[in-house]
Amino acid sequence: MRILDLCSRRAWRFGLAACLMMAGGSLGAADPPATPAPAPVLVGLDAEFGHRTSTSAQAVQQGLEIAIAEINQAGGVLGGRPLELVIRDNRSLPARGEDNLRELAAIPDLVAVFGGKFSTVYMEVLPTAHQLGILLMDPWGSADGITEHDYRPSYSFRLSLKDSWAAPVMLRHALERYQARQLGVFLPNTAWGRSNQAAISRAAAANGQTLVGEKWYNWGDKSLLDDYQALRAAGAQAIVLVANEAEGSILAREVAALPPAERLPIVSHWGVTGGKFAQLAGPGLDELDFAVVQTYSFVGRDDPAARRVLTALRKRYGIPGAEAVKSPVGVAHAYDLMHLLAQATDWAGSTDRAAVRAALENLGPYDGLVRHYDQPFTAERHDALSPAEVFMARMTADDRILPLPRAGATPAADQARDQAE
Repeated sequence: MRILDLCSRRAWRFGLAACLMMAGGSLGAADPPATPAPAPVLVGLDAEFGHRTSTSAQAVQQGLEIAIAEINQAGGVLGGRPLELVIRDNRSLPARGEDNLRELAAIPDLVAVFGGKFSTVYMEVLPTAHQLGILLMDPWGSADGITEHDYRPSYSFRLSLKDSWAAPVMLRHALERYQARQLGVFLPNTAWGRSNQAAISRAAAANGQTLVGEKWYNWGDKSLLDDYQALRAAGAQAIVLVANEAEGSILAREVAALPPAERLPIVSHWGVTGGKFAQLAGPGLDELDFAVVQTYSFVGRDDPAARRVLTALRKRYGIPGAEAVKSPVGVAHAYDLMHLLAQATDWAGSTDRAAVRAALENLGPYDGLVRHYDQPFTAERHDALSPAEVFMARMTADDRILPLPRAGATPAADQARDQAE
């Protein structure tokens, strides 16, 4: 009101237009227009959140959120744009994963989609990812075909285990720890199972081990005991198990209920660590010799990256320490892979997916949580890890995953190697 009164008194002297200009200038000085916030750069996560026994999707989400918080605190990407996570639930169903990928790919400024642990979902959506030109980032799925395919240029990038790396370590563990030259194998009737069947067959031939039988099962089977006893009768000295937590816990409970003389050692792929396996298997798990393949553990790590992520896990999610981290490989892999994607986005200079894809193939050295990466990816190699990261761990009934000494290493040498990494 004061500005308008002033104008009315001085209109005769300066003219109405000048007064209105003066009023507008005064209003602008009192209330300058707000600078719009930078638009976020979006990253998708489509994983098995609705799977009732899974903990893998939550672990991947934790790793992504911790990395995103660090990146945003340091200024974001592309000159100040914050990263933002967009989450979808595929419930471990490939058809739902296909629908979610199409929906996420249609969102502007969404540069990539991370997945969960189920290789079957990755394999199903590969054609769509390449048809749409959307980056498919894999922090868990291990089927070789996720990155080994004929799509060019390739839009799938993995920072995780491969089945062809897991099988030699698993079978060598069976040979060196149990002197098991005759093995029985359990495989799921899925793309993941077929990937492992090929890898295990190659590893057995290389080690001079014999596969006395392969038993294929379906998701939802209620018992594996008859097949287990058939493998034992065929001469198996150890069992190689490829399973997730539901079917893996069925076998663990059934074998633990047998007389001790009938319990064979079980060497397991890591799908069981992606869910509530210990809870489902029950206290009998500690009666078994049960080992599982892994690529990373927070247990015993005291490097700056591990301390930083463990601190964030405690503050953000109430996780008290290293042994309490659920599905630790999901956290660690997602954390490193998110940092690499952010670097590639900055290198590309935009959210153009083709440019970010090319940037991922040309990144320089990065000191990550899981390892130091001289060059994470190349045009010929879309796997950031290597067989050197693979080791065996022991699973316990109180839900801990405790690393075992690496094959051929003494505990002291193993500790020295970890510290050097």
